[in-house]
Amino acid sequence: MHNITEILDRYLSHINLPSVNIIDVIEIILISFFVYQFMVWIKYTRAYTLLKGLLIIGAFLLIAYIFKMNTILWIVSNLASALITAVVVIFQPELRKIVEQLGQKRIMAALLPFDTGKEVKERFTDKTVNELIKACFDMGEVKTGALIVIEQEIRLDEYIRTGINLDAILTSQLLINIFEHNTPLHDGAVIVRGNRVVSATCYLPLSDNMELSKQLGTRHRAGVGISEVTDSVTIIVSEETGQVSVAQDGRLMRDINSSELREVLERAQNKKVVDNNKLRQLLKGRVKHEGKTDK
Repeated sequence: MHNITEILDRYLSHINLPSVNIIDVIEIILISFFVYQFMVWIKYTRAYTLLKGLLIIGAFLLIAYIFKMNTILWIVSNLASALITAVVVIFQPELRKIVEQLGQKRIMAALLPFDTGKEVKERFTDKTVNELIKACFDMGEVKTGALIVIEQEIRLDEYIRTGINLDAILTSQLLINIFEHNTPLHDGAVIVRGNRVVSATCYLPLSDNMELSKQLGTRHRAGVGISEVTDSVTIIVSEETGQVSVAQDGRLMRDINSSELREVLERAQNKKVVDNNKLRQLLKGRVKHEGKTDK
């Protein structure tokens, strides 16, 4: 037993274990969080397809390095700076989106959970939710095409300026009249801010996502396009089928019913109040305890 202890001491004495302090732990947590967010971002954007292409190129370069293909390696080394610039240009929409998401409340809340006791004001009322649902499915029954963009955290001023200002209280009758065939305002998108329709006939960016069905027209591609560059919720009513769809975060939910649309709108309302009761009770208990101690 004594010999085993000596052997272990001899080998362990040559191993230098790094010291870990609180800053190192914080760094590990932050790196893990951002790596996870990057993986989620890759999964839900077209960057996943582009990343696979870059991995294939990387494997090709690794083979060239192993087999000493000096000409190829020389070309790549001289074009490295240009390739980096090309990658930034290719990923520009996705990079812009992830940087914008860093400033949104749901990501900051994950890093700073101490703000959870703050009262959250709803973006729009339940009446607006009911009016939106009624208008969309009434238009779907008669196959009236519609494109309704609901603003959230990211302001849509640059798209509002492309349309005609309305600033009217949102009602189902107003939306139906706007999108009625052969009316001056039916072409383009309506943008909703809070409980008001702020602008109509707005131009939206078209999505270049090649995975979208070829059966989808310009209205659906515009709905997905605005959801790729902002955090808005876009409702699309198909003129051909009357189906109601929702675009959010670059994804399209097709042919949803009124209950599903209500769930999407209620999440967009952002009226859920999260209260950190445990922290408050702990603080109250501490105050009471200090009060008793003073007595």
